Amino acid sequence: MDDRERLTIDEVRDLAARVLVRHGLAPAHAEACADVMAIGERDGGGSHGIFRLLMCMNSIRAGKVALDAEPVVEDVAPGLVRVDAGGAFAPLAFRRGLPVLARKAREAGVAAMAVTNCCHFAALFPEVEAIAREGLVGFAFTPSHAWVAPAGGSRPLLGTNPVAFGWPRPGGDPFVFDFATSAAARGEIELHRREGTPTPPGWGVDAAGSPTTDAAAIMAGAMLPFGGHKGSALSLMVELIAGPLVGDMTSVESLAFDAGAKGAPRGGELLLAIDPARLLGDAAPAHLARAEAVFDAVVSQGARLPSLRRYAARRRAEREGVLVPRKLLDEVRAMLD
Repeated sequence: MDDRERLTIDEVRDLAARVLVRHGLAPAHAEACADVMAIGERDGGGSHGIFRLLMCMNSIRAGKVALDAEPVVEDVAPGLVRVDAGGAFAPLAFRRGLPVLARKAREAGVAAMAVTNCCHFAALFPEVEAIAREGLVGFAFTPSHAWVAPAGGSRPLLGTNPVAFGWPRPGGDPFVFDFATSAAARGEIELHRREGTPTPPGWGVDAAGSPTTDAAAIMAGAMLPFGGHKGSALSLMVELIAGPLVGDMTSVESLAFDAGAKGAPRGGELLLAIDPARLLGDAAPAHLARAEAVFDAVVSQGARLPSLRRYAARRRAEREGVLVPRKLLDEVRAMLD
């Protein structure tokens, strides 16, 4: 017997929004958050789909997130914009700031947006894809809770600290990648814990600093960066440019703020947008065509081009819906009682 239930993407979005509104989140915030969860479910990222509602609810119940704060968009300089989320979840603040970021990038050629004082609960690929669909090259960075030990260490200090990138492709879906600088996303480890299955080796260590594939032991110990010192250095970069540089929390500070609530990380996000048309002028189409040759060369040799699997999952989900674990759906539906 299949222990999953098939839902349409609209049903996923509606369920998440109803739960959030039921527990006091303002409709505009609930809509933006539910849309991000539906995107994660649609694109095959179960750990970033409706599963993230559990973390959101922990934040709400613990009073760690503002329920109805109105994002404040501040025009800082010709190439800079800041959005203060007011302690709310991040999606609505990004949605309000994106048009300003895109306009500034087209005017100046490059622009940066700092989204501050917000709670993050999802992947970054929706942000960079949205930037790329504006015809811009996009980057996004954010710290999280201190769950990851630096290379050579054994105690949590860094967040999963994702890095995301989006590249516009004429006439097609953008090239997008989004990965944690940890060996795996925190949500992936939590799913292993919930299902009682071992993680792959190299994902984390237990409280004594010994390597383990026990998901519960990793969550009580520390996750590890990918690629040893290289992933660790990238994670430190994210801590700096999306923490102190934007005037917001580090991963250690975020975890202290959470105070055991097991809620969404609190902090900032740095987004960059570059306009190829402004940088290259009339030559932009020719150079973007050269980029297409690089993508074709990847695919022609059978190598994996990041984002193609996501778009294939998206098309399949739009036709067939998505399969969600019944146990998770039971937990979510119980929140409507």
